[in-house]
Amino acid sequence: MTAVIERPTALIPGRFEFLMGLYAENYHRLARLFAPQRLAPGRYVSDVDDGLKVLLEIQEKHPYTLELELTYDFLDETTGQPSPSAQLRMYTDAHVAEAMHCHPGRKLTHVLGPFPPAHTVFQHRLRMNGFLSRWLEYLAEQGHSIGTLERV
Repeated sequence: MTAVIERPTALIPGRFEFLMGLYAENYHRLARLFAPQRLAPGRYVSDVDDGLKVLLEIQEKHPYTLELELTYDFLDETTGQPSPSAQLRMYTDAHVAEAMHCHPGRKLTHVLGPFPPAHTVFQHRLRMNGFLSRWLEYLAEQGHSIGTLERV
């Protein structure tokens, strides 16, 4: 028996659902890659002899939340800051991870200005978390893993 769909767009996820799916994907990629939920707070380095060491810093660890920074051991010539760099928050109970910001030492309000429109914040979060997803995939392809992490 076939059913007629009244709203064919109901099968396509909306932008918010897409972003939440991206958060879940980022959580699972990060958990498979470095398992930060099992690490003690501190700084870690992953080196796979490709010339770019990856730095992972577990900044805060709470029962259901982790705050961490992921970056290369590489400084941007113009800013003097690590680049690329992502400030991440993992929610271990909800199994989602979001890139809070991708600008070293800057909060979202510093990047977008005070009181940005919701659409601007949403688009920025999509870009940051899309970047994070691709970066985590790239790091895994290069051979980075929990096995290559060493505490520093």
